[in-house]
Amino acid sequence: MSPPQTLAIGFLTAIVMGTILLLLPIATYHPITFIDALFTSTSATTVTGLVVLDTGIDFTTFGQVVIMILIKIGGLGLMTFAILIVLVLGKRVGLKERILVQESFNQTSLGGMVRLVKLLLIFSFAMEIIATILLSFRWVPEYGWFYGIYTSLFHAISAFNNAGFSLWTNSLSSYVGDPAVNIVITFLFITGGIGFVVLHDVYYTRKFSQLSLHSKIMLTSTIIVNVIAMLFLFVLEYGNPTTLGNLTLSEKLWSSYFQAVTPRTAGFNTLDIGSMETSSIMLVLLLMFIGAGSASTGSGIKLTTFIVIVLAVVTYLKGKKEAVVFKRTISPHIISRSLAIMVISLMAVFLGVFILSITEHTPMSLIVFEVFSAFGTVGLSMGMTDELSEIGKLVIIILMFMGRIGPVTLAFALASSKQSNIRYPKGDIFTG
Repeated sequence: MSPPQTLAIGFLTAIVMGTILLLLPIATYHPITFIDALFTSTSATTVTGLVVLDTGIDFTTFGQVVIMILIKIGGLGLMTFAILIVLVLGKRVGLKERILVQESFNQTSLGGMVRLVKLLLIFSFAMEIIATILLSFRWVPEYGWFYGIYTSLFHAISAFNNAGFSLWTNSLSSYVGDPAVNIVITFLFITGGIGFVVLHDVYYTRKFSQLSLHSKIMLTSTIIVNVIAMLFLFVLEYGNPTTLGNLTLSEKLWSSYFQAVTPRTAGFNTLDIGSMETSSIMLVLLLMFIGAGSASTGSGIKLTTFIVIVLAVVTYLKGKKEAVVFKRTISPHIISRSLAIMVISLMAVFLGVFILSITEHTPMSLIVFEVFSAFGTVGLSMGMTDELSEIGKLVIIILMFMGRIGPVTLAFALASSKQSNIRYPKGDIFTG
């Protein structure tokens, strides 16, 4: 099998195993259907966060631990854990494993793959442990030692892996103005969403001028997008009595910041999404579609993909031949790949909305939001998820899987890998 096929089947295997474990009597307080177990397993493995069951009420501690493990596997990637097992057993990482890691992290070179995985594992576990300790200072006094530490660990893993699962029905709405919770949780999912390649580059380079082009674009565009989104949401929701209207200025700033960065596939919320202004919902839809960084715990079309397309459009409008950023020319192959990702993603989203508009008797706005959230593996919802029909749940499951695997990777996995050496004469087509 090709690397894309191997990765796709690996994710499917994890989802099936998770479904079986969640169907066990010890996983839930009451029997659940197969489709609900499959939905939850898929949502956890694809680090989405959409739920048809209440994680803190319907699942036992065993079931919640299963969800945590699936989140960890889905966030870091199956090949990361495969390399970990190989290293623990003292075996040598072969060429096949390196190629699979290269494919899963969208790298162009095989060099340094094992070192990248080692750093990723150390960094992720360290971040989650530190975050658990910090959150424990906030939640142990409130919930006691065991549940306080356990809650801190669950939300630390869920946040770093951009999963959005919470043990509370209203997510983190009770801590809308809490600086400690806001800072720790957002730092986790922003760090996890930047991309492991960028973290690796920053760790070993530590000078912005010497960073790779990918790292420069990710760091600068992440800051710009987050700041712009926060300002827009603060202004748009300032007078809305069901969101920011009745909060203090400090709480308005914290909630605007949190809600601006969470659509980048994090899935947590401190405001009621369904009560937001239509203009704010449109902004959230765009952020969910863009998603996080490449080779990260997040999904979406990826921020770098969006930036490349914008640069290509600007280059065309200016009449230039090459797209340039940070004094580097973007390869035509990268532009073509970005356009392919965009088109396939839009087709998947449109098809999802079309099918759900037939099967679900719900306002179109809720359907569109649910589809964007599923494909971007975000996990935000306007209250439609638990009302989905059986067919609707299957559609969302497929969208979550496709969004996490990646549209191009999935297309390569399904398509033939044979290439033709036949070339044809060029022809002109009128466009625009």
